[in-house]
Amino acid sequence: MELHELKEQKEIVILVGIERVDEEGVEESLTELGDLAKTAGAEVAGRVIQRREKVHPATYLGKGKLQELKEKIWELDATGIICDDELSPAQMNHLQEELDCKIMDRTLLILDIFARHAVSREGKIQVELAQLRYRAARLAGLGNSLSRLGGGIGTRGPGEKRLEMDRRRIRVRIHHLKQELEQVVRHRERIRDQRKKAARYTAALVGYTSVGKSALFRQLTGENVLVDPKLFATLDTCTRRMQNVGGQEILLTDTVGFIRKLPHTLIEAFKSTLEEAVYADVLLHVVDASSSQAEIQMHVVYETLRELGAGEKPVITVLNKQDLLSEKRILRDFQAEYTILASAKTGEGIDKIQEALGEVLRSQKIYIERVYPYSQGGVLPLIRSRGELVSEEYLPEGIAVKAYVPKEIYGKI
Repeated sequence: MELHELKEQKEIVILVGIERVDEEGVEESLTELGDLAKTAGAEVAGRVIQRREKVHPATYLGKGKLQELKEKIWELDATGIICDDELSPAQMNHLQEELDCKIMDRTLLILDIFARHAVSREGKIQVELAQLRYRAARLAGLGNSLSRLGGGIGTRGPGEKRLEMDRRRIRVRIHHLKQELEQVVRHRERIRDQRKKAARYTAALVGYTSVGKSALFRQLTGENVLVDPKLFATLDTCTRRMQNVGGQEILLTDTVGFIRKLPHTLIEAFKSTLEEAVYADVLLHVVDASSSQAEIQMHVVYETLRELGAGEKPVITVLNKQDLLSEKRILRDFQAEYTILASAKTGEGIDKIQEALGEVLRSQKIYIERVYPYSQGGVLPLIRSRGELVSEEYLPEGIAVKAYVPKEIYGKI
């Protein structure tokens, strides 16, 4: 008996983009799309760009460019194409008919990568929810192809029934997933409430995907978390303790990376995860200073934060990957309280990040100078654990204390 080893066929794809008259950066966007394709395991054979006022509503590309793409698929022996925008169901159907190959868009590609990298129960629920919402929208657009046009003989058949069955299954599954996700969200909210009662300060790492957030998280907390240069290597939030320079404990959370043209279905599905940035006391905005697209990536991050409702949070911008630069590069970030040059790889700037965190969090506390009678000495442990004790001096009349304390415990002391 002969055994046959089954191997997954590597997909060879062509990247397709539209350069609108009023927009720039299509080349960089396709380069990023190529990186996403490689992360998903595909091989990029070439790219096709068309300059148009707007996307063709039926076929994404114009007729001439579509013919050029068809010839290129045959020449390069490509198995499919990936479009840089989200395709409508009609566009996907028409492209499939015209090109007779696998048709993918940016959203489908990102969803595939998320599905590969989801580890926790919450991450898997969020990814499946986003996938089903994406599929439901496309299923609605397939109504004509799954049904019969007209009336009379030959018009009745399983097409419409099959479509309704698929829609119902998806609706039921989405409902169940939402219920599961709500349980996870309630658990996360309980944890947040406990942190608030304990007056624990939180910081969240935010930034574009693959800028080194996880590597920086490892440097600041000492935790052995996954560090991978691939896009979207980290999907699940991870929260750990860190000590800042003032000796106060801070909870640091690593979040999922942002990306341009982040699909709305993903923002909705991952809202509970991304909300860690909304509830944090301060944001550590990590930027890849070695990237030629650093300024555009910074803009994408701030736009996403505003969409989430975290646009007014205090920000410390960390210009990471300084070890890759031959000379220092300072990017202007007028929305940040501090801008720090750092390298998660070498440890450069870590002490300055901790100092900046201490300064920002200190500005949110109340400064006190007070002499407590020895009979009230029990407030000192509370100040040490919840606030920042600057100095204590034992005098004949009592204990002279200088400290920064959170508003939550000010009334108690």
